[in-house]
Amino acid sequence: MNVLKPEVRELMRKVEEKYQHPLKTTSDFDEFSLRLKRDHNIALSTSTLKRMWHYVNDQHEPRNTTLSALSEYLGYPSFEAFCKWLKESPLYNSSYFSAIYVYTHDLTEGQELEIGWAPNRLLRLRYEGGTSFVVLTSANSKLQSGDSFEASAFLTGQPLSLPFVIRDGRRTPPFIAGRNGGLTVLNKV
Repeated sequence: MNVLKPEVRELMRKVEEKYQHPLKTTSDFDEFSLRLKRDHNIALSTSTLKRMWHYVNDQHEPRNTTLSALSEYLGYPSFEAFCKWLKESPLYNSSYFSAIYVYTHDLTEGQELEIGWAPNRLLRLRYEGGTSFVVLTSANSKLQSGDSFEASAFLTGQPLSLPFVIRDGRRTPPFIAGRNGGLTVLNKV
């Protein structure tokens, strides 16, 4: 199976977002193909769509005409125009931003932090040195008192991504706090 370029993957994601239904079954592709023709006068066969979404095994790259037709469905005159929009859109570009933050190198060992995120999660942490923290108290979070983890910074408005949490001497899978909206509470205690 070919690996799709990021621009093509994003085009497919945006198509499904606009269509408001994932394309996963034969009937999904049949219905979408019919709607494209009926509502937008865009002719893409079910088999073309299946190949693009890797529903069937095919080693061909999507044709530019297919990519442009799907871009047209999204309101762009061509795939090149869609790619230009991706490059210029602030949604997809790296940028600097402002946030209230705490860096671990600014803390002293034993210092406590309070962090929280929506809807009502609240943790009290103790800095253990280096990049290590232990959870002292936990309200409404999957993290528990006694859990420990490593983090180099906490930023409001940004999720806290942890590669693992140590619980009862074992590493958990990765954990993300504040996936939607990021941290909303960040206080040195």
